Amino acid sequence: IPALATERRLAQRLREHLEKEQLLDRRYQLQQVPRGRVALPVLEEKLSQLCLPPEMPCELVRIQQDPVPSRASRWRAPAQKLRDELQRLLGGSWSEELERDVPHAWQRHGDLVLLSEDSFRAAPWESLGPVLWETVASALGARRVARRGRVLPDGMRTPSVTLLLGQDGWVEHVDNGIRYTFDVTKCMFSLGNITEKLRVASLPCSGEVLVDLYAGIGYFTLPFLVHAGAAFVHACEWNVHAVEALRRALALNGVQDRCCVHHGDSRQLELRDMADRVNLGLIPSSEEGWPVACRVLKKDTGGILHIHHNVETPPAPPPVLPAEWGSPEAQHPMEDTGKETVGARIRPEWQRWAEATATRIQGLLVELHGRPWHTRVLHIEAVKSYAPHVHHLVLDLECRPALP
Repeated sequence: IPALATERRLAQRLREHLEKEQLLDRRYQLQQVPRGRVALPVLEEKLSQLCLPPEMPCELVRIQQDPVPSRASRWRAPAQKLRDELQRLLGGSWSEELERDVPHAWQRHGDLVLLSEDSFRAAPWESLGPVLWETVASALGARRVARRGRVLPDGMRTPSVTLLLGQDGWVEHVDNGIRYTFDVTKCMFSLGNITEKLRVASLPCSGEVLVDLYAGIGYFTLPFLVHAGAAFVHACEWNVHAVEALRRALALNGVQDRCCVHHGDSRQLELRDMADRVNLGLIPSSEEGWPVACRVLKKDTGGILHIHHNVETPPAPPPVLPAEWGSPEAQHPMEDTGKETVGARIRPEWQRWAEATATRIQGLLVELHGRPWHTRVLHIEAVKSYAPHVHHLVLDLECRPALP
């Protein structure tokens, strides 16, 4: 199937066709193949039943390299091993309630597995004591086990995590060649911002001074330093545990000499007139940081703001497909699943938010400096979406003082 964005709808239709006919091999992922195409895995024993729709530009190919296992299949073997070991431990006490308590997925950070908050909550598990967590660790190939709770409403998104096996919660996570470290019982690691971290890493920041107003454990501070070539970053963070994690990660990546960590409320930051670029990576809104961002920009040359915000977006109308692509029944709207963000078209609501933000930032700059400034929308990036119809966006906004 062609891998172009305009053909994604066609790929989805073929996937639905294969699933309907029970021909799709769920053990494996989509794979890139030559000539800019992707391949959908088909069950080999059902090839004789394969009948491809004539209106779809696809062909049957045999891939020589080993297929890439799907996420579900990667979890299946250790999950089944865990279930078998637990059934052996509990013997005749096994029940449907206990079955529901056994996790099917988990987060892995080095030798630590982080279980979901609804794992192993039934009373019979308590009778196993430490043996339960040793069994979980052994089955999942880990040495430490922790269980996630609810995020605390303290303004810092502090996780409520209990360490069940092991001496401490410090872990290391490698992402795009960058080493992050944090204590899972004190800090969260956001897996959902990977596209924005990759984009930040590719920005041309050589020789620039940046301010990261909401640095956390270094989600964007580190890509700016390690990959984007920033000369220096001022990282602001008020969570003491995140500050410790950030400082450790700066040392791990050998960039501690090019970063100053400011511990405290970024609204009280005393810096001014020194930044070429400011990152405002806070959702649902970074609005409280806008005055600070305007103040730290270089007053004579200005710079670029990366403004994060959650924007409500009504459902998009269904695409109109050419008649030859199939029957009217096939032209149904795609649901907002929360995954349609990468390469998404710029929706009118996003553009209106960006233009309104540009106008407000311009007003703040004029008020601060007492002379005209210009703002220009450079780019709107859709990071991810939340139900119902709320998108995490990043606006790249250029801010420059008007020439005399």
